[in-house]
Amino acid sequence: MKVKPLVIPLIIAAIALFSSAYVVDETEQVVITQFGKAVGEPKTEPGLYFKIPIIQNANYFNKNLLAWDGDPGQVPTLDKTFIWVDTFARWKIVDPLKFFQTVNNVIGAQSRLDDILDAAVRNFITSYPLIETVRKTNRKLGTSFEGVDLVHTAQPLKEITMGREKIIKGILEQAQPKLAQFGIELVDVKIKRLNYVEQVRKSVYSRMIAERRQIAEKFRSEGKGEAQKIEGNRDKELKRITSEAYRTAQEIKGKADGEAARIYAQAYSKDPDFYSFVKTLDVYKKVIGKDSSLILSTDSDLLKYFKGYRPSD
Repeated sequence: MKVKPLVIPLIIAAIALFSSAYVVDETEQVVITQFGKAVGEPKTEPGLYFKIPIIQNANYFNKNLLAWDGDPGQVPTLDKTFIWVDTFARWKIVDPLKFFQTVNNVIGAQSRLDDILDAAVRNFITSYPLIETVRKTNRKLGTSFEGVDLVHTAQPLKEITMGREKIIKGILEQAQPKLAQFGIELVDVKIKRLNYVEQVRKSVYSRMIAERRQIAEKFRSEGKGEAQKIEGNRDKELKRITSEAYRTAQEIKGKADGEAARIYAQAYSKDPDFYSFVKTLDVYKKVIGKDSSLILSTDSDLLKYFKGYRPSD
């Protein structure tokens, strides 16, 4: 079977057309290179484009935000406090042609970001005291817990003149012009984490523990004082209740004794001799026992009821 003469040129033309076409979507931008050098304007709008096959190559670059994560490092502050600083940033390629001509690819850009951003972070942190990097306002810290004032540190906090947000803004403003020459726009820089170095951390933790213990001791002493106050009020109230109860009992007892005496008086006033006889018998029960011996005159009133007593036969 013989191939028709026009088939081969058509196949070659189709291959050439396919290899010359390329697509740019919304998240990409392309720089065309010819023998390693950029030619023409970069393609930043989405669509279908064409290039010279084999001779020209399409180099794709991302349009979206890209991440930079710095290596944590030890940095001294202006007040000679060593801290670990961990930062990150977001950046994007705004001039793909300049980006390709200077750093060529994302790996080269990350290396430039490391140099520029790390230097800017170190420069600003070393220019200010630690409190400026940690805090952003002079807002007072919490001073109470459940109505009880907390114990303040021995050294009051210094006034903040710069603050964390302004330091980050300064880092951004210092690094951006240096990155613009690479076709890079630095969108944002943030401090991910701040921490003391190991030696300083131990002393800080010890001081924090001492302060917490001081606060706990304050709570305990105030609790003991409140407990003693409550116990005093309880004892006072108990004594008051006991006193009032004793007074009421005595009043009731006095009224009862008075009423009993009145009843006895009314009963015995009808027969005084009988009353005298009964009372004398009570006296006999108390003073004359089984082994009692009495020497009394016959004229004694105590034995008046025995006078003239004749036992029955």
